[in-house]
Amino acid sequence: MANVPVVSNPGVEPASGIRGFWQRRKILLLLGGAGLVVLLGAGVFLANAHWPYRYRVVKPLLEDVLGSQIAITHYHRTYFPHPGFVAEGLTLRRKSAMDLPPIGSVDQLAVQGTWADLLMLRPVVRLVDMQSLHLVIPAPGSRANREDFPPGSASDFAGPDTLIEELKIHNGLLDIMRANGLRFSFPIKELDVRDFQKGRANRYVVDMQNAIPHGHIQSSGSFGPLNAKSLGATPVTGTFSFTSVMLQDIGNIRGTLASSGRFGGTLAEIEATADSDTQDFAVGSGEPAPVHGSVRCAINGQTGEVVMHMVEVKSGATTIAANGGVVGNPKITNLDLAIANGRAEDVLRPFVHGEPPIAGSLWLKGHAFVGPTEKGVGFLQRLRVDGVFDVPSERVTNGATEKTLSDFSRRAQKNKDDSPLGEKADVLSAVKGPAQIRNGIASSPHLTFEVAGARATLQGTFNFHDETVHLTGNLAMQSGASHAVTGFKSVLLKPLDPFLKKRHAGAVIPIAVIGGPGHYKVTQDFSHAK
Repeated sequence: MANVPVVSNPGVEPASGIRGFWQRRKILLLLGGAGLVVLLGAGVFLANAHWPYRYRVVKPLLEDVLGSQIAITHYHRTYFPHPGFVAEGLTLRRKSAMDLPPIGSVDQLAVQGTWADLLMLRPVVRLVDMQSLHLVIPAPGSRANREDFPPGSASDFAGPDTLIEELKIHNGLLDIMRANGLRFSFPIKELDVRDFQKGRANRYVVDMQNAIPHGHIQSSGSFGPLNAKSLGATPVTGTFSFTSVMLQDIGNIRGTLASSGRFGGTLAEIEATADSDTQDFAVGSGEPAPVHGSVRCAINGQTGEVVMHMVEVKSGATTIAANGGVVGNPKITNLDLAIANGRAEDVLRPFVHGEPPIAGSLWLKGHAFVGPTEKGVGFLQRLRVDGVFDVPSERVTNGATEKTLSDFSRRAQKNKDDSPLGEKADVLSAVKGPAQIRNGIASSPHLTFEVAGARATLQGTFNFHDETVHLTGNLAMQSGASHAVTGFKSVLLKPLDPFLKKRHAGAVIPIAVIGGPGHYKVTQDFSHAK
């Protein structure tokens, strides 16, 4: 039988070829899997060898972050989705004097990294998240304070060697103890610090409450790098807002203040500018009035002292310019004040209940001192003012009082036909002299009051608490004493005109200005001491 050539089908692969292809593919897959296992094993070995979240590694890291010795109640590692750990029940103690109470606590602390950083052996922590951090700063001068902040201790707060990209604190509380056993408490809703590492500037955002006066603080900016050898040389910069400020917390004043501004410089000398608005400012039972302010000042962040380069407070159409400072421990305030062509009613309104008794242009120059805040001591008790003032063209705001003064002015003038006062015109007067305020009482040893036809020289007081006035002095008139009154009193005084009259002048008679709101009056006072 002849040999017949076999022609293979070009579209069909022999069975042996198919089996060879799959065998080669299995070998490649096995080799790849084995390589992957080796790589994973090597990665696990390296990660385990360099695992940064062991307790013995984490504890020193946390002590660097928090600047204290730490005891942890419960600790466990986390692996997915991020490597890290969670610690609970942290107690913060001093690095010395273990017999003293702890300086703080943390309910829960979570630390997270990334697998990429871990496998690449990069010493970076992505997130440190703290819940309910509570810190207690001991009172100045106490043993605990000396233990917490010995000389050179600033380096304890310089930050960790490992970079922490983000440090977050939720629902924290900072208590600053006082020598009298009380405390200033600062609830911290959120604090977010970025780039936290020794030798770096930290960016921050904070949302918290102030202690005294109560108010809402929001701020963002940068701090550092911290200068451990000279803490005051540490750079700071940022912006802030201080809102819903309850002014009644700092004395016998009322109102809700809102302010905002910016700052920059070093911790020991922070230059700051700010604007404020208080729509309902009042002192004691005074009438609420809108008050706007602006300030440019230098703040010592270590002592809390403030040097005010420029302060402007605007009430109505009146601007009060001031400069001075808040210094010492406890803090006292000293301000030099000036008002140029202001309005008396704008200045008086926050101090008096109802309509201010006088209105008109005001010039003032003086010095104000506000003593330290003390429990049970109001603002008016802490306020001391010394100065001189001039109200060159005031008018009385009470209609009945104004009519009485206007009638008196006409009678006091020697030439009635020359009177500038019309039938319904407001009588204009002038008041000036030195004055001081002590314990809520304004007093003057030499106050002059002038109205057309008469001039009075007075001394006495005005009480801001009950708004009563008591002034005594002498009234010099162009006309005789009998013209100072009407009716039967005029008849009785007529025989005394020659005795009360001065040479080439009218009568000079003793008077008193007395009364309270709605009942101020001027009377003859022949009995008052000369």
